[in-house]
Amino acid sequence: MDSSAHLHIIILAAGASTRLGKPKQLVPVAGRPALQHVIDRTTAIAGNAVSVVLGSHASDITPMLQHSSASVIINRDWQEGIASSIRCGIRSLSHACDAVMLVLGDQVAVTTGDYRRLISAWNGQDSILVASGYSGQFGVPAVFPRFVFSELMQLRGDQGAKLILHRHSSRLLQVPVPNATYDLDTPAEVTVVQEVLTRRGNEDISQN
Repeated sequence: MDSSAHLHIIILAAGASTRLGKPKQLVPVAGRPALQHVIDRTTAIAGNAVSVVLGSHASDITPMLQHSSASVIINRDWQEGIASSIRCGIRSLSHACDAVMLVLGDQVAVTTGDYRRLISAWNGQDSILVASGYSGQFGVPAVFPRFVFSELMQLRGDQGAKLILHRHSSRLLQVPVPNATYDLDTPAEVTVVQEVLTRRGNEDISQN
């Protein structure tokens, strides 16, 4: 990552996984907890400039991060919705931070290479937002420069960051990230992700 531009990665992983019926952060995928895949790939790029926002099941998930360079942020208001986790993450950023990449904790199929392409497209530009393009839409993982931090802080309830991406569509770059299509909201989706990672075989997907 370009050291001349300070980007921090925030992994949003505070939800209760009500549709899945168990903590999706800990669901085994290709031999590791789902959230561990996301942490490993983001810290491979950004080192200690990665934070994980936890809420529901935080006490069960935190031990997994003991040996990680990522920092942990506890969102006490996680029941409000994803906006509260976004605010927690933005509030924690240093004044030296030029941009933030928001990542969902269940985007297990997104590779380190995908993250690198998003960061390269941003390239330190202070007026450009970069989003993942997939399934005919765009969304996170996405890079938000500092000028929209105040707008991210105004989100409430289940309002996600996609609202900000749409608001600034004239300044938005899209990078194709078909791997962002997959999540872990239901047992059927967990099965699909398992199949996707199995098809990749024994290759080190964190390096793709």
